[in-house]
Amino acid sequence: MMGIGFPELMIILVIIMIIFGAGKLPQIGSAFGQSIKNFKTSMKEVDSLEEKEGEDQQQPAAIENTAETNPAPEDGGEGSPAPESEKPASPA
Repeated sequence: MMGIGFPELMIILVIIMIIFGAGKLPQIGSAFGQSIKNFKTSMKEVDSLEEKEGEDQQQPAAIENTAETNPAPEDGGEGSPAPESEKPASPA
């Protein structure tokens, strides 16, 4: 197995310093750190959106289950006449 050990890491760092120079290294490190921070923030936002979508999908299912367990009565709807005691008195 090939792994990056300490000697290989030092050679990579020396090459980076030759290419970019010692003055640019803090700027490169800062930009890299900011990129990682933005990535983590974006991942947290995606996770929270997925949780909200999951909760939103569970709520209609709960409403459907309630409607199935408590069906509306077939008689006594708007089309049927009201009993005598519930009819409004006509002003005559």
